[in-house]
Amino acid sequence: MLKQLKELRREALSELNQVNELRELNSWRVHHLGKKSKLTQILRSLATLPLEERKKVGAQANEIKRALESGLVEKKKFLEEIHLATSLEREGLDVTLPGRPVPIGRLHPIPQVLEEICDVFKNMGFQVFEGPDVEWDYYNFEALNIPQWHPARDMFATLWVDPEMDKESRLLRTHTSPMQIRLMEKKRPPIRAIMPGRVYRYEATDVTHESMLYQVEGLAIDKDITLADLKGTLFEFSRCLFGEERKVRFRCDYFPFVEPGVEVAIECSACHGTGCRLCGYSGWIEILGAGMTHPDVLKRGDIDPEIYSGFAFGMGVERIAMLRYGIDDIRLFYRNDLRFLKQF
Repeated sequence: MLKQLKELRREALSELNQVNELRELNSWRVHHLGKKSKLTQILRSLATLPLEERKKVGAQANEIKRALESGLVEKKKFLEEIHLATSLEREGLDVTLPGRPVPIGRLHPIPQVLEEICDVFKNMGFQVFEGPDVEWDYYNFEALNIPQWHPARDMFATLWVDPEMDKESRLLRTHTSPMQIRLMEKKRPPIRAIMPGRVYRYEATDVTHESMLYQVEGLAIDKDITLADLKGTLFEFSRCLFGEERKVRFRCDYFPFVEPGVEVAIECSACHGTGCRLCGYSGWIEILGAGMTHPDVLKRGDIDPEIYSGFAFGMGVERIAMLRYGIDDIRLFYRNDLRFLKQF
């Protein structure tokens, strides 16, 4: 049996030297060290041998087992190093090649235009304030000369939060004008402020209307402010945002919280005034409403209308973006089509 063990060791180590792949190495392990290998069978048959012979054969068998296991570990390490070197050589990285371009995120076109609008007014001395999207009926309507019985409420398709439409009802604000009252309650004249934010309307969407949109409210209160100051401010805004060549139109309009009220429209960029689907074939697109702050609104803000006067305006950011870029459907901004958004 000792002679058989020596022959087994010689054959096993000889075969191990000829192994060149990890897959072959695993087959060698199973054949020479597995449960059905000759060496394992010899170790299991030791119990049948006489005591003296058992000691000699057992010592020899264990020594061979350790030698084979040690050779297996060294061979595995050697083959793994060769495999790694071959892989690195085959899959080497050329560091001189330019890297893959990484897509860079950017602002949505509406926040882009919103920032531009705010920058124009900040350069004219206006401060920026923000208010809540969920508003009280008092600030959204009552304090702006729109009581519950007033027909002007029909102008706003309101999304109510509370079922009872009483004085304390809450709603998703229909315009950013409530910030006029909130600001007057906290600040004393002179006031020059713009208030950007989201507004909500319960209405069907079409090429010029959305149920959620952005507005920018403006308010200026000081002594001796006139309609000429309002017109000068809005003409300067239009010149900065659209260029000096774009025509601007002022017409009388009605808003309960200003007196007198005006509508400001910009020449349609799609048809340049000839008439198209975007402008309703009028050649103009209304971008904002404005006017001189109503004395009753000043009183609700605890400001004396005998001493101070002011003007206010509110504009839709989406419509300004449509004018800037010649877009004929407001719904494109919120369809999340990357082909459209990547153009900005």
